[in-house]
Amino acid sequence: MKFFRFLLFFLLPLTNLAQVPTARPRQLARPASVATAPALSLQQAIAEALQHNYGILISRKDEQVAANNVTRGNAGQLPVVNGNFTRTFTINNVRQESSARPEPSTATAARSNLLNTNVAATWTIFDGFGMFIAYDRLKTLRSQQQAITRTALEETVEAVTNAYYDVVRQAGKITSLEEALKIGQARIDLTQAQVKVGVSAKVEVLTAQVDYNADRSLFLQQQQALSAAKITLNNLLGRAPRIDFEPSDSLTVTRDLREDAITAGIKTNNPRLLQAKLGVDVASYDRRLVRASRFPQVGLTTGYGLNRNVNGAAFFGSQLVTNTGRTYGLNYGITATVPIFDGFNIRRQEQNARVVEEQSKLSLDQTNLQLDANAATAFAQYQNFLQLLDLEEANIRLARQNVDIALERYRLGLLTPLALREAQRNQLDAETRLLDIRYSAKQAEIALRRLSGGLVQE
Repeated sequence: MKFFRFLLFFLLPLTNLAQVPTARPRQLARPASVATAPALSLQQAIAEALQHNYGILISRKDEQVAANNVTRGNAGQLPVVNGNFTRTFTINNVRQESSARPEPSTATAARSNLLNTNVAATWTIFDGFGMFIAYDRLKTLRSQQQAITRTALEETVEAVTNAYYDVVRQAGKITSLEEALKIGQARIDLTQAQVKVGVSAKVEVLTAQVDYNADRSLFLQQQQALSAAKITLNNLLGRAPRIDFEPSDSLTVTRDLREDAITAGIKTNNPRLLQAKLGVDVASYDRRLVRASRFPQVGLTTGYGLNRNVNGAAFFGSQLVTNTGRTYGLNYGITATVPIFDGFNIRRQEQNARVVEEQSKLSLDQTNLQLDANAATAFAQYQNFLQLLDLEEANIRLARQNVDIALERYRLGLLTPLALREAQRNQLDAETRLLDIRYSAKQAEIALRRLSGGLVQE
């Protein structure tokens, strides 16, 4: 047995273990005619999402509608001018009887027409200051919709960033499996060489091939996972799902986030908290609008009109004549409406408005508390994942060294195939855990940035 090991030592090439397989398996090699996918950076992905993501586009349309509503005319501060025009035609059969005449007067198909046109203007000059309250309310609604749009922006950017780094993670697992396949192919080559010199049985070659096929199966499944991750990102970017790309940014985690800075950012920049604060203002304006309806409403009216009546069914004595009348001129005046009693409806509306205002304040407190809880949870996860990340980064170095040593010992016939396979599986598991933990730590970092309002710069 020592003689065969000595002979095997000189027959097998003394090259670096990483170079034992001269080429990757044919299944893994790309045809030379296939062009590589274009590179896509995270910044480019975010820029595309801001332009083409449907959630953002819809939210921006809502913001545009809210901005269009902020006018003094919509608040009731400007006069309303209407032009009216009426033209009617009549055909009448008339029968007129009189005690002074024995015979009745009749007319058949007597034609008449009426023309009425005017321009009228009304202008409310006092309504308990309700028009000014309404204008301020419209501006607050616009600001609230802007906060909603910013929330959609930050949540979309968070989703795009997570999806982008998920592609990076899945691609990293592809690389790990490719390295596992290289080691598996090297094991097959070494085992076949050992069989040729008579120091191994063919069953070990078959076992090595079975393990290689199992890794190949994992590789194909991981390719499907990478394809699904790319489809998810393309969907968020608002483009065709089958567009291929290669991520150009690596998955790195920022390690210097501080909890006090995150908490301060929530109080000043979080769009959901700002949205809840503006909701309290809107509820206050609604209550004040109901209260304004208790005051008298005073308005001015004016207009200019023309009225012409051509009556073809008029009798003068016993003769049928046509009368024509025309009236035109300016009219103006003042109107006032004083609410006296409406069945206590105004009081009921004001009570309900106060309840809604108190409810909005409770919602603000709930939002504030929920954001603090989310920040505390995310920061605890962030710190825990950083510790796990340090552990797994140290562990992966040990696992790689272990595989190098195991493969060298296997080449020299000092290690069983089962031990080599165990070392190989340990390395693959360690690399998978490292990628997953790094991705989870990045997710926690992104969540903290979103909560502090710093994910999307103004």
